[in-house]
Amino acid sequence: MTGPAREAAGPVGAAVRRGRRAVAGAAAVWAAAALLGPVAPAGADTPVGPAAPGAAAASPAAGDLPAMSQTLPDVRENGCRKPSTRTTVDRAPWAQVYLRPESAWPLGRGAGVTVAVLGSGVDASAGTGSGVLAGRLRTGPRLHGQGDAGRDCVGHGTFLAGLVAGRRTPDSGPAGIAPEATVLAVAVTDDAGTTTPDLLAQGIRAAADGGARVAVVGAPVPAPNQALADAVEYAAAKGLLLVAPAGPDGQSGKGGAVFPAGYPGVLAVASIGPGGAPSPGDPGAGPGGPAGGAGPGGGPGTRVDLAAPGEGLQAAGPGGGYFTASGPSGAAALVAGAAALLFSREPGWTPAQVAERLKSTAYRPGSSLPDPAVGWGTLDVVAAVTAQPPGGGAPGAAAEPVTVPPPPDRTALTRASAVAGASAGLVAVIALAAAVVRAGRRRGAAPGRRGRQSAG
Repeated sequence: MTGPAREAAGPVGAAVRRGRRAVAGAAAVWAAAALLGPVAPAGADTPVGPAAPGAAAASPAAGDLPAMSQTLPDVRENGCRKPSTRTTVDRAPWAQVYLRPESAWPLGRGAGVTVAVLGSGVDASAGTGSGVLAGRLRTGPRLHGQGDAGRDCVGHGTFLAGLVAGRRTPDSGPAGIAPEATVLAVAVTDDAGTTTPDLLAQGIRAAADGGARVAVVGAPVPAPNQALADAVEYAAAKGLLLVAPAGPDGQSGKGGAVFPAGYPGVLAVASIGPGGAPSPGDPGAGPGGPAGGAGPGGGPGTRVDLAAPGEGLQAAGPGGGYFTASGPSGAAALVAGAAALLFSREPGWTPAQVAERLKSTAYRPGSSLPDPAVGWGTLDVVAAVTAQPPGGGAPGAAAEPVTVPPPPDRTALTRASAVAGASAGLVAVIALAAAVVRAGRRRGAAPGRRGRQSAG
């Protein structure tokens, strides 16, 4: 290249080199930001399985709602539970955000499936007018005291029914997992919320005879008897899936098994909190071991099959106002709702097939299975309903304990994608800069060629 050409190309080359250094520096900062901090572009992919615990924890707290409890020990002094004055909740509670049942609703909402709620009853007003169960509440027998199961002094049974099948309200507040399922109320407690094995056994038989495909037990008992064991077997023979809390609400969980969860064939459910960890005091491995339980005549041992959100749950109570409650009974209600969605999609499945599907699609812990605290994992409604095969074949059984690694760190995947995008952008900019250099060189070389032509 002649001297004039070098002089012309020199300023262009210097400018291009400065541009390259600036672009490279900007790309390096972009890549470093992607590595050192999460990148959350709009429209980021939704995680597979339950929503990330952080997202769930960010949903509004339930501290401003009145508390619901499994029992009402002061009923003689203060009467039945007073209705809540909170008639609206303007955002979905964290459990709903975590489970994302609306993602499974295109495949079914529980229509045609009856879920029995065995507890304190279900307020009849919930099934009328604008109630959360309007047109979908059947009142069964009251096995202690006067009247039918449409009277709920404690309020706990109404609360569980809302978790199972409450309709979605216009203000996008709490909704049940199966919002088109029918609820069969069976009252098995007194007005304080306590029951006996005999009453519970009668309630299970009433649910089975009433055509329920799923029954959630709202009031477990600490000791079994033969009548209860026989009722569990009767339910299985009638095609009824029993879902029960693995322990009582609000207790330490140190007393071994509760029933009917202690019986084989009953889906025993524990509670988790917004962070995804087992709730404090929830039952773990009892004397019978993590997969233990009671035989037909009873015996020690706490068994957990599944876990589900159970802290800070929100649902309507007697009178239609909203309450909050915590405990494995609420977690069991959510699992019962998921079972109703499965029966709605696969009406020919047996209770054992539905239970196996729920366990085999659960969000696994990073431990040997079944885990003492969460069993086969945390309920994943979407995976359970959408998993293949959809044609009624039995889900794959998880017969042997295995060790499953923790779920992948999706934040790391997001960062890696950002770094890849930064690299691609950097390559494109450098290619553009190289084209500018070539163009500058051609412009710088043109006077030299014209000079040689004139001299010739």
